[in-house]
Amino acid sequence: MTNNYVQLARSIPVPEAVPTVSVNPVTLPAPDRGLPLELRVTAPLHGDALAIVLLSHGGGSSRYLRSKDGYSPLVDFYASHGFAVVQPTHLSSPSGGLGLDKDAPGHPLFWRSRIDDFGLILDNLDAVEAQAPVVAGRLDSARIAVVGHSAGGNTASALLGARATDPAGGAVLDLLEPRISAGVLLASTGSGEGMTSTMREQYPELEADFSHLTTPTLVVHGDLDGNPAASTRGADWHAEPYHLSPGADALLTLPGAKHYLGGVMGYSLAETDDEDPERLAVTQRMTWAYLRSALHAGDPAWQQATDAIRGNPVLGRVHTK
Repeated sequence: MTNNYVQLARSIPVPEAVPTVSVNPVTLPAPDRGLPLELRVTAPLHGDALAIVLLSHGGGSSRYLRSKDGYSPLVDFYASHGFAVVQPTHLSSPSGGLGLDKDAPGHPLFWRSRIDDFGLILDNLDAVEAQAPVVAGRLDSARIAVVGHSAGGNTASALLGARATDPAGGAVLDLLEPRISAGVLLASTGSGEGMTSTMREQYPELEADFSHLTTPTLVVHGDLDGNPAASTRGADWHAEPYHLSPGADALLTLPGAKHYLGGVMGYSLAETDDEDPERLAVTQRMTWAYLRSALHAGDPAWQQATDAIRGNPVLGRVHTK
């Protein structure tokens, strides 16, 4: 897929894109959830032993893209370069979830339900394949990663090992998902200490202890992604999962980027505060390369990508442990 807006980011190597296919919706029964879980599955049209990328959407002001129907720039790229992408519509979605029902238990974040959605998916991959026969027998359940943006990054961090305190009972929750072996956190939430007092009062479940995040993880943030309503620490708050966890082994900082990292949530989306095809291409290519090497031992994609970006620092800065 040629994008004439992208020039410098082409120096970050990726294989040629291949045709993809998408099945939407795939529906999993979930009697205790309040609604069945709806998914979109997108994968290469051909090929076997496809590693799986689970994608957790964030919030935002768009009506429909806070769901399985968003994040096409990431989904299209990952699938056209070899991954099978599974996107749930979390209950926080206003269009396909319970986001408009202020009386629904867990509103507005539905924090625990978001995490449980992925356990339901992984427990029912056979049912997913049965409803999406184009991927039947082609998914590699031994190679699974999770990618989350914004609030979806908080969801992903719990699956990767970060611990949280249950606001209902005060118990410390260990929700590590051992079937997930790598992750990417995009403009994710940082520590509770970095949250404003108002943010902590409204959303105590977002406070995370990253010292238990042990799964290999790439953290991506923009150096202009400061939100004084959310954090007292500016854009650096979104980099804290890298600095505070033993598992996050790479940090990608995008110069000039804000919360949507060039436009990850949708093509030409009005709410994107930093639409930039070049920056988006860096986000696509670098996260793909990290996932490729993390899920395929010995694959040189990540090393090649980091070499390329270090040779062109205007695109971004990479730190590793």
